[in-house]
Amino acid sequence: MTEVSPAQHGIWINERAGAWSAYHMPLVIRFGAPVDEGALAKAVAALVERHPLLGAAFEERDGLPSLVPAAEPPFLAREEVKGPFDLAKGPLVRFALQGDELRVEAHHAVFDGQSKEVLVADLLALYRGEVLPALPPLAPREAPAEEARAFWASRWRAPEEVVVPGGVLRSRRASPGRVLEFTLDVPEAEGLTRFEVLLAAVHAVLASYGNAAPVTAIDLSTRTPGQEGHIGPFVTELPVFSAPEHGTPFGRFALALRAELREVYRHRQVPLARAVPGLRPHAALAPVSVSYRRGGQDDRVEWLAFNQAVRGALQLQLLDRPSGLVASLRHDPDELPDPERVVADLRSWLSGDLSRPLSTTQAPPPASAPAPVAVASGQERRVEGDPLLAGITAIWEEVLQLSPIEPDDDIFDLGGHSLTITQIIARMRKRLDVEVELDDFFDNPTIAGVIGVIRQ
Repeated sequence: MTEVSPAQHGIWINERAGAWSAYHMPLVIRFGAPVDEGALAKAVAALVERHPLLGAAFEERDGLPSLVPAAEPPFLAREEVKGPFDLAKGPLVRFALQGDELRVEAHHAVFDGQSKEVLVADLLALYRGEVLPALPPLAPREAPAEEARAFWASRWRAPEEVVVPGGVLRSRRASPGRVLEFTLDVPEAEGLTRFEVLLAAVHAVLASYGNAAPVTAIDLSTRTPGQEGHIGPFVTELPVFSAPEHGTPFGRFALALRAELREVYRHRQVPLARAVPGLRPHAALAPVSVSYRRGGQDDRVEWLAFNQAVRGALQLQLLDRPSGLVASLRHDPDELPDPERVVADLRSWLSGDLSRPLSTTQAPPPASAPAPVAVASGQERRVEGDPLLAGITAIWEEVLQLSPIEPDDDIFDLGGHSLTITQIIARMRKRLDVEVELDDFFDNPTIAGVIGVIRQ
């Protein structure tokens, strides 16, 4: 049994809340010739032996998920399996051979974008009968969070609604989605990488729609040199904020965004949920997210195969290949009615003069969110001898390893986060036979507040 990483824990929580197929990561390998099914089946078995995470499942004990062997190992099937993965049973990867096409689908809890490259390279080498060198064992790595907490304390703000032509992007959930695939030409710019030019163009387009302070979530690799060649979810999602000013030359704006990106990169090893107290779990960190990676040189592979879902309202996945940049815009059609317009505007920014000024407009103010419903006053819940108060307090002190904890102490001020909350919820369910939803806990993060939720 192996402890899960913070990234895996976050995915586990959101998957339990219902994530459709948003965490499914498919790819298709087209052999272009008759396939030796027996040799491929052996290659699949050897691949799983080399990367045992593919043959894992998640077991919950007392609110704490752990990695355990799946009920059955992955194998080569002749028919593609549809539907969600069972995280409790596993396995968390599927292989289906249909003619000369091998369809692979892995769950993000054990997989990331770079894992696709590792899987394809290793699987094809094993299929050819090659003997691969052993992988070095993975050493656990826990990054200190103090510096990241200080960094985000001055920057983090909850993402607001995003105005787009014909609609407003609000969603940070997972839902069924649609896809628009296209190519992009990115101009060279002195002092900027292709990704930095692209991200600046996305922010410039959002500003032109009337968003005064755009924020996009970006996927960042957390792989260290010792993790190269391994399959796993070595990735984090962090926000990038900007404040475009009307008339600012695009190149100057892009350089300022680059400087902010470089600051964000320094804290990529610390998940945002560990650095920002009270950050509620969401399938998406912001309504708009951008994922970029280089690679995908094997033309036999469909690297950006669509999973029929979207996390948030708009996901822009970018693959920078030697033959050109390929883009996949996944979106919620209920929130983004005109994805073609967004693509056209993005292309327009990238095809123009990088010295041209930004154009911003005034967007209507977003509708205010409803105020949270307050629970009854905590004073009446502090009755001496209250068994519910005593039982919940004991669980908090046990999980947080702090004592004493008062009824109005905020769990996030005590160093708690989503992992400790799931442990507390599980122990309350088991020992006290009471159930509190995760969202209710985040809205009422004190012992008194939790008791109020239970008694309501």
